[in-house]
Amino acid sequence: MFDRLYRHFSNDIGIDLGTANTLVYLRGRGIVINEPSVVALNQKTSRVVAVGTEAKNMMGRTPSHIRIVRPLVDGVISDYEVTEEMLSYLINKANDVDKKLFRPRVVIGIPIGITNVEMRAVYDAAKSAGAREVYIVEEPMAAAIGMRMPIHEPIGSMVVDIGGGTTDIAVIALGGIVRAKSLKVAGDKLTSDIITYMRDEFKMLIGEKTGEFIKMNIGSAMPEGEAEEMSIKGRDLVTGLPREAIITDVDIREAMYASIAQLVDAIREVLETTPPEVLSDIMQKGITLAGGGALIRNLPALLAMQLKVPVTIADDPLTAVARGTGIILEDIILYKDVLVQNTDDISFR
Repeated sequence: MFDRLYRHFSNDIGIDLGTANTLVYLRGRGIVINEPSVVALNQKTSRVVAVGTEAKNMMGRTPSHIRIVRPLVDGVISDYEVTEEMLSYLINKANDVDKKLFRPRVVIGIPIGITNVEMRAVYDAAKSAGAREVYIVEEPMAAAIGMRMPIHEPIGSMVVDIGGGTTDIAVIALGGIVRAKSLKVAGDKLTSDIITYMRDEFKMLIGEKTGEFIKMNIGSAMPEGEAEEMSIKGRDLVTGLPREAIITDVDIREAMYASIAQLVDAIREVLETTPPEVLSDIMQKGITLAGGGALIRNLPALLAMQLKVPVTIADDPLTAVARGTGIILEDIILYKDVLVQNTDDISFR
């Protein structure tokens, strides 16, 4: 009875707590917030100036006393207090969409393989930010649920969730993760590769936003059609003066080559250790990509060619994890076994 009362008078919120972006799913409304995981701090007053998109727009343009912080690094909390501030802002913003009497129940997606201490930090940050109950689910499992995969059936499914800080690779069957691997090669690493390449090959310094812009516009895993080029502005490392350079898609593939090769090797390693019966299901159904990194052009074609397994991109891969947390909220009992922990039992498995 009390549970039904709470469900009526409180919001249920699903959070995809990502290194690059944080998405918030409000039960009954869908995804209501999709903002960068960035916070702007005033170092003189130790107060938060801006969160999300507003803070990201300040990157590279702030006075010395304003510090831009990304409180999550490689999918885990690096700055607890700032993460708490960010979660509090997001939870309050979601509550403003649909005002309710009680504090919300929250499901949060986390990367595979983080430590108990890191998991506890996520739990504590959400509780301190105003959550009544906190449930934690591994992101590839949430993504599989969000993509409506038959996770409870004796059928093998494989998800590769390429986020900002981490790539989570998981083989799922019978409501559990059969084989999994997490690596710190994802969207942010590819952006960093481009910045490093511009510095080493073009002797030119560019910022993070420019590196990301290049990746999204002419970045690709394999050649396709005519060569593409782009004019980039940055600082000449020899003269220290502004400079413009022309780069091509060939340059960017070369910049990202080593990291994409690591990604291919990691997926191959998981496939090699997957039980034969489950592997046969994957060979038939294929691998599904989720996360922002799935949108790198020709990545599915490259993976399929290298791994000899069909590869597809999820519908709306950026929101797969957030949608999964929302589906879990609709029936916590049905998905209880896929949760890492819940508020009634704080023993982590």
